[in-house]
Amino acid sequence: MNTKIKCLLLDDELPGLTYLKMLCEQIPELEIIKSFNDPQKLLEEIPKLDFDLCISDIEMPGIDGLTLANLLQNKLVIFTTAYKNYAAEAFNIDAVDYITKPVTKERLERAVAKALERFQKLDSSKKFINLNTDKGKTLLYFDQIQYIKTASVDSRDKEVYLADGSVLILKNINFGSLLNQLPNTDFCRVNKKEIIAISAVQFFNHNEISLSFHEKSGKPIVLVLSDTYKNDFLTKVKI
Repeated sequence: MNTKIKCLLLDDELPGLTYLKMLCEQIPELEIIKSFNDPQKLLEEIPKLDFDLCISDIEMPGIDGLTLANLLQNKLVIFTTAYKNYAAEAFNIDAVDYITKPVTKERLERAVAKALERFQKLDSSKKFINLNTDKGKTLLYFDQIQYIKTASVDSRDKEVYLADGSVLILKNINFGSLLNQLPNTDFCRVNKKEIIAISAVQFFNHNEISLSFHEKSGKPIVLVLSDTYKNDFLTKVKI
């Protein structure tokens, strides 16, 4: 399963923004969440956006790219600019890379590779994710998750079964978004309706997986391993 970086694009000049978006769409490691030609508009929407990286111009009216980057807290930033004199300032704020225009696909790919490397290091150090539940926000610790399935009441929601026997209802989230936030080597989708923690596997064959985690009745949980996800599962259990 390939890691994708969720990316925002920002350039106040529409032709430059269009060109940047076209280049980014050719880089499979990038998932473009949204493009902006106004830094103020981007800042207004930040609370509603799930992203890892911002590729931004520096010279812009109102808020320049350097100021913007400081407001993005722990997000990764790649700068693109027609001016070379900002390089020192860019690296002082720990930018991933600094690309002088005109941007080429090859140069952008190198910058994205650096971002991906840094992103994976950050991701591997994470212990939990912050998600919405039916009771409010929760810190969902990876080592507590046994398996996740589509909620029985509303398929847009997901039920998370934890090691202590409790169940959380995650509100309005799809499996793709969940898998992007979970450590790739530790979790696997096994069919259309379920994700498991590899550590929860007790027995398996080419059609079924039995978890070490049991239902409240004491009955073991047995899941169907579908053909679509079989290769990924078998790779992760090193068969």
